[in-house]
Amino acid sequence: MGGVTAPSPPRGLLEIIALTVADAVAAQAGGADRIEVVAHMDRDGLTPAPALIAEMQAAVDIPLRVMVRGTDGFTADAEELTRLLATVAELRGAGAQEFVLGFLTADGHIDLAATGAVVAALDGCPWTFHRAVDHATDTERAWSDLRGLPGLDTVLTAGSARGLEDGLPRLAARDDWKDAGVRLLAGGGLKHVHVAGLRSIGVNAIHAGGLVRDDWDSPVCAERVRGLRELLDA
Repeated sequence: MGGVTAPSPPRGLLEIIALTVADAVAAQAGGADRIEVVAHMDRDGLTPAPALIAEMQAAVDIPLRVMVRGTDGFTADAEELTRLLATVAELRGAGAQEFVLGFLTADGHIDLAATGAVVAALDGCPWTFHRAVDHATDTERAWSDLRGLPGLDTVLTAGSARGLEDGLPRLAARDDWKDAGVRLLAGGGLKHVHVAGLRSIGVNAIHAGGLVRDDWDSPVCAERVRGLRELLDA
């Protein structure tokens, strides 16, 4: 009689920030599973030009998650929301199929109205709620508010607004994210030393930008991406 075979753990997910087609090509060559497409990392990442999406899709065959963020900060008033909805339509017209977004109210709670309006415009496309969750006034309430949002399959977090150096112990000390029905994607000041610690608490999805390039004016280095791939898969 054959024994029961334990299911294999899911493969680690490596997501790399790309600002250019060359970044995307290098990320894929280094073993990335997915790309987050952004512009203006000097402003923590804004929506890229729709034309860039089409160019990247022609150059790589791994998924692209496209940032939907038009201004600094995480709030979206009625005027900004109107612009964002038009932006989503343009991005989808350019071929975007996966997205990254996240909005807070002025008092630091998840803005379910703004988020819901943009998600409705995605029309079922999968998406990531980004590190706005780390800036929420009440993170437990924030995680609760995120549960059940249509299409949400990933939350990008460092566990702290100050980054993983401060937030990793907090992630290890709490497990509400494990019950939220989404994949936790760890990013925000990621260092090589963090990867083993993340894996030890069950987090095997990581997001990197600065770690795989000299600075934001420099291209992604495929060898640095490969080094992260090997750490994640070790």
